[in-house]
Amino acid sequence: MKPEAGDRAPDFELPDHQGRKTSLRQLLKNGRALVLYFYPKDDTPGCTTEACGFRDSMEKLSKHGVNVVGVSVDTPESHQKFIAKYGLNFTLLSDTEGKVARLYNSYSEEKGRCIRKTFIIDRDGVIRAAFHKVVAEGHAEEVLDTIKKLGL
Repeated sequence: MKPEAGDRAPDFELPDHQGRKTSLRQLLKNGRALVLYFYPKDDTPGCTTEACGFRDSMEKLSKHGVNVVGVSVDTPESHQKFIAKYGLNFTLLSDTEGKVARLYNSYSEEKGRCIRKTFIIDRDGVIRAAFHKVVAEGHAEEVLDTIKKLGL
């Protein structure tokens, strides 16, 4: 079963790129909505395109009261290198066992990694939009357009 718009977002706790435990509750505590996106692997062409799209849209997303967090099975150390190499300006979480990705139906057992999916979660922890078929190129703009339509 995959989470859809209107569902309560499954809570979780994962280490961020600095090894600090981070939960969904903490991410929503500041009163901002959240773009939670799952991606297959750090520093690969599609994942870099998607991450850089969010990086370049961060100012506009922030003006709408939205933070961005990426999740993959990569380690915090891999995330640190990815962030440094591309100047990413948002948090990456390390789901090395794929437990959270499974909660969001965003894990490929066959490939042993996350599937590219995105969820827009409002300040109350409710999923307002779910993107189950994501194309990396232009995805950040698609998410921003949806946020505007939702009035977040």
